[in-house]
Amino acid sequence: MPESPGPLLDVGCGYGPIGLALAKEDSQRNVHMVDVNERALALAQKNAEVNSVSNVSIYQSSCYENVKETNFAAILSNPPIRAGKKVVHEILEKSLDHLADQGELWIVIQKKQGAPSALAKLESLFNEVEVVEKKKGYYIICAKKC
Repeated sequence: MPESPGPLLDVGCGYGPIGLALAKEDSQRNVHMVDVNERALALAQKNAEVNSVSNVSIYQSSCYENVKETNFAAILSNPPIRAGKKVVHEILEKSLDHLADQGELWIVIQKKQGAPSALAKLESLFNEVEVVEKKKGYYIICAKKC
C-alpha cells in the first residue's frame, strides 16, 4: 500500500483480488478497478458485494481508455498472461499520464510473460525502479514517478 494519500487504480483487475484486498485494508481510500472483460467485471462487482467492500469503482476499460482520473497514488497491475508485450507496455507507458507526482506503479509479472522486458521498459520510463520480490518465476516491480 503506498504511503501517499489518494486513490488507487487496478488495471486488468480480473475478478478483483488485488483491488478488493487493498480497498478492504483501507476503507478511506477509493480504489478504481478496470478490465476489458465484462464477465471479470461482473465477478469483481459480486466479490465486492460478498466482501462488503463499498469504496471501489468498477468499470470497463481497455487499459486506461475510460479512466478519467490523473492523480492516482498508485496503479497496480497483474497483466493476464495472454495480454502480450504490446498491452503490457501500454499499461506501463500510459501509467505516467495517470499517476500523481511521487505516485507508484506496481506490476506483478511472470518471467515467462516478459518480466525482463517489462523491467527494461520501466527503467526507460521511470527514474526509480525496484524489483521488490522475485520468487518462483514471478517479479513484483515498483516504479516511482518523480
